Amino acid sequence: MTTTHTSHTRPLDTAGMASTVFLCITWGFNQPIVKLAILEGVPPLLQCAIRSALGMLIVLGIMRARGLPVMERDGTLAAGIVVGILFGLEFLLIYRGLVYTAASRATLFIYLAPFFVVLGARWLFPGDRFRLMQWAGLVLAFAGMMVAFGVPAPASSPHQLLGDLMMAGAAAAWAATTLVIKASSLSRISPEKTLLYQVAVCVPIVAVGAWVFGERMTAMPSAVALGSLAYQTVVLGTTFSLWFALIVKYSASRLSAFTFLTPLFGVAAGHFVLGEPLTPAFAVAVALVAGGLILVNRPR
Repeated sequence: MTTTHTSHTRPLDTAGMASTVFLCITWGFNQPIVKLAILEGVPPLLQCAIRSALGMLIVLGIMRARGLPVMERDGTLAAGIVVGILFGLEFLLIYRGLVYTAASRATLFIYLAPFFVVLGARWLFPGDRFRLMQWAGLVLAFAGMMVAFGVPAPASSPHQLLGDLMMAGAAAAWAATTLVIKASSLSRISPEKTLLYQVAVCVPIVAVGAWVFGERMTAMPSAVALGSLAYQTVVLGTTFSLWFALIVKYSASRLSAFTFLTPLFGVAAGHFVLGEPLTPAFAVAVALVAGGLILVNRPR
């Protein structure tokens, strides 16, 4: 007997897995690239505002080349504004939260997002509920991240606790974005238009955030900083469209679990881009995350 799946419960096939791994690689390299630009004098929220504005132009160009409607009334405006606010809030919390807490702690709190997605999907999409084996896989993958980045000690100061809470809030915003796209009218439009909503709303949010926090550039960006911004812009303008297409096509819970690969690729990228060392614990972390993803995506 052949088993059929709706898009709410559909596990990732080979094409879906390959696409998601590709996205995780590009996103993993994005973090060291952002750090390079910060070191070159471009503050983080300004980076986000610039890349979002330029990314919007790329998305508009793609939509024009493909003949996709931009201003068509299709009943998605409200949902588009909601995901745009969530998108902007996510990056605002991440970039400012890093001022108060360490990057390793931030990574662990941000990647609570797959747990939030699974819990939200359980309520929104009853057919996408994880069984015990899938939950075990999710926990195993998260344990791999803890091996890679270390078990966080209790917050040592109120400022660090604030940063941790901001990262957890960013994780919730990321998860909510995934679930809103999956459950709303945005699931029936092109992924490019979904991304257009997000970057268009994100730009003023992070730009105001940069102004409120006093971010400014005191000199012309260097070639390294400009290269970093170019990479971020291209990644934002292309890979997120693919991500939104995957959200619509596959189980949000299973897809979200694959994002545990991103910080591991980020560690590897830090080694290749910034010369940061790799430890034996990294190999253990990779094995744990891989084992967890196998359990999450086992046929039911």
